[in-house]
Amino acid sequence: MIRYLTAYPLSILIVIIICYLSFFQPPQTSLDEVPYIDKLAHICMYGGLTTVLWIEYLFHQSTFNYKTFLAGSICFPICLSGIIEILQSQCTDNRSGDWFDLLANATGVCIACLLGIYVWKPLYQKFKSSGSQKR
Repeated sequence: MIRYLTAYPLSILIVIIICYLSFFQPPQTSLDEVPYIDKLAHICMYGGLTTVLWIEYLFHQSTFNYKTFLAGSICFPICLSGIIEILQSQCTDNRSGDWFDLLANATGVCIACLLGIYVWKPLYQKFKSSGSQKR
């Protein structure tokens, strides 16, 4: 448990922020008029969480295990999202669980995983190899 706290501090902070944002009563703003703005916010929140998971994983692990990591970077955020949606519908009066929010969250996770596979991991490998050549 302590290992995760030290290896993934930003990810844990983002999870706490997502949980807070998922249960507080948001103020009314002019952005409420923009169609699907809440779905875009969901995509950004969970895409951001998954991106930070990727980056922290790459910097703290010496080897890359796809099975373990993809389970943690895909399953964890989507399960978190599902649990939050269920809790919103069952435990709050000011929020409602929405399956389209879950779909938007999963979309953000998938986009971030694709970026992780095709952008973050190759960039990190390039960075890591150029750092080892300088020594």
